[in-house]
Amino acid sequence: MPDVLQVLATSAALALIDQLRQQHGDLMFHQSGGCCDGSAPMCYPRNEFQIGDQDILLGHIGEQPFYINASQYEYWQHTQLIIDIVPGRGGMFSLEGPTGQRFLTRSRLYSEEEWRWLTHQKRVVQAP
Repeated sequence: MPDVLQVLATSAALALIDQLRQQHGDLMFHQSGGCCDGSAPMCYPRNEFQIGDQDILLGHIGEQPFYINASQYEYWQHTQLIIDIVPGRGGMFSLEGPTGQRFLTRSRLYSEEEWRWLTHQKRVVQAP
């Protein structure tokens, strides 16, 4: 079975990531469990957001690290996160705000085969 990614991005999201990276340098993403932007990943200049003990590196999109808060991961651990864009304004501090587009997290359940592979590869992270 090919490598099963836990987070990936649509081609539209990858184009926006590239645009933002050209403007701001290296980026990072954080999926929090907050009430206001809980389903919207936030995009920051790399190293301008403090990663905490409760944050898990889930993977990379557009070669930029994607972290998720452990409490949010508990809800979504059985799903592949798919980062997309839609029209609108992003979170107040997210870099895509002025572009008229915002990042959005979609998800799909892993197949049984994918879940077994992730478990066997020890890619399923036990939340701290």
